[in-house]
Order: sequence, then structure tokens, then C-alpha cells
Amino acid sequence: MQLKEIMNLDVKTVTEDLPADQAWHRMNMESIHHFVVVRGNTVTGILSERDLGGPHGHQVSDGRIVAELMTPDVVTATPETTIQEAAELLRGNAIGCLPVMEGDRLAGIITLSDMLDLIGRGAYPAKTCATSGTACH
Repeated sequence: MQLKEIMNLDVKTVTEDLPADQAWHRMNMESIHHFVVVRGNTVTGILSERDLGGPHGHQVSDGRIVAELMTPDVVTATPETTIQEAAELLRGNAIGCLPVMEGDRLAGIITLSDMLDLIGRGAYPAKTCATSGTACH
């Protein structure tokens, strides 16, 4: 299974110059955990709920802009990236989302929550260990 089959096409974005407290409020209002940060059509970062200070983000974000809090080193995937490859990217980089890029264009997003939902629905079976026949850890 590839990301193009399950990625969310409704990517929430913010700009680098947006006041961070506005991003925090919008994140809470929309019940999301990640924004892709853009400058024009270029992805320049990821802004997570954690970057904004979590539930007490108003204390962290007050008087700052998104560019000051975002993670600028963005790990991305393509629509052809497999679910297993995406899981390895998320786990290997200790990140919560992957923007999905078609060339230079932002095409979608996949989050850790999306991956867990997929497994929980049984749409993608967990790996089993050859020796025990149970889920590998």
C-alpha cells in the first residue's frame, strides 16, 4: 500500500510570519497537531503542537512568530512511498508527520495518528515474528 491511497489531501498550512499565538489558537480550534509551514509554494518547516508548547502554548508562543518555533528540517515522502517506508521515516526520525510531495508541490500529509488508525482498522496488518507468530516489538 502506498501513501497516495491513504494520505490526507487537506493539508493545513501556515506562513513563517504568522504570529505563533494565532497558530496555537488555530491548531486548537481545528483539533490538529501539525501545520506545514510554507513560503509561497515552498515548504519551509513543520510546526507541531509540541513546538508551540502543547496545552500551555500561549506561554511559549506569546510575542513570537512561527519561524522562531518551527522545525526547519522537513522529512518528506512521495505519494509512491509505501506505508512501511513511511512508518520507518516517522519512527527513525522521531517525528509525528510527513508532508507528501509530488516534485515541488505539497500533495498531502500523513501523520502518526493516521498510521495508527490504519493499523487499528485492520487495513494494514502488523508484522509478525517468525519465531513466535505474534506481533514483533
